[in-house]
Amino acid sequence: QVQLVESGGGLVQPGGSLRLSCEASGFTFSSYWMYWVRQAPGKGLEWVSTINAGGKSTYYADSVKGRFTISRDNAKNTLYLQMNSLRSEDTAVYYCAKEWKTVNQALGQGTQVTVSS
Repeated sequence: QVQLVESGGGLVQPGGSLRLSCEASGFTFSSYWMYWVRQAPGKGLEWVSTINAGGKSTYYADSVKGRFTISRDNAKNTLYLQMNSLRSEDTAVYYCAKEWKTVNQALGQGTQVTVSS
């Protein structure tokens, strides 16, 4: 079955950086576009970034453009999100997702990112 396991979250000061990872299994990772989404306290899921199957095309929400970088290593079945210049409004649980916004959508268990001084 599909498994997505996020890691790398934590507490960081404003302006700091974190790198999230998502290890995928149970499907042919290299064949799928992958996504990062997040859920801030008291809010719904928000799309953050997308990367195509080959890793050459990436897309970002306006709120993170220029600060976050999505990437993938298909040999390691792993998705990444490099987050720089973090702000308090980036505080959320971050999830990696397969087939986002489809009936076959799958999300991991999430990793908490807290940006606070």
